[in-house]
Amino acid sequence: MNSKTEPVQDIKRRRDGVLNAYVDSIPFFKYLGISFERKGDELTGILTFDPKLIGNAVVSRLHGGGTSAFLESTATMTLGWQTIWDAMESGDFDLDAAEFKLPPLPKTISITTDYLRPGLPRDAYARATITRAGRRYASVQVEAWQDNRETLFAQSTLHFLMPGT
Repeated sequence: MNSKTEPVQDIKRRRDGVLNAYVDSIPFFKYLGISFERKGDELTGILTFDPKLIGNAVVSRLHGGGTSAFLESTATMTLGWQTIWDAMESGDFDLDAAEFKLPPLPKTISITTDYLRPGLPRDAYARATITRAGRRYASVQVEAWQDNRETLFAQSTLHFLMPGT
């Protein structure tokens, strides 16, 4: 579709529809309480606080596994979002078509998470930066914060096998 002649509300509806379809296709996101906010082509992962995410009840801190899963989820969605962007913008995705199917997401090869400070019992946010994305392999950096974007509580480096390889 030509974005110069397409109404902006249709563009937003298509982008939000594809993002929601992607997120809804992964039940684990709903279980953990992960959602995504979209601004243009940039995604922000949101981990809504839930008491089940507490790893140490004595000091009330987020579980490291939940934190790492949140970072991995944000990296995976960001990478998947970037790989379908051109097809989505050209109108190749018809969400109303009966045979509509999203392409597969990349598979995690490795993840290294740095826990910089304890995760507090509140919502968390994360943004991923794709440092390399080829046909077969991709590398992504993710940063997570809670109250202040400048005060990270965790960060990860991930490597992915791209779909179709």
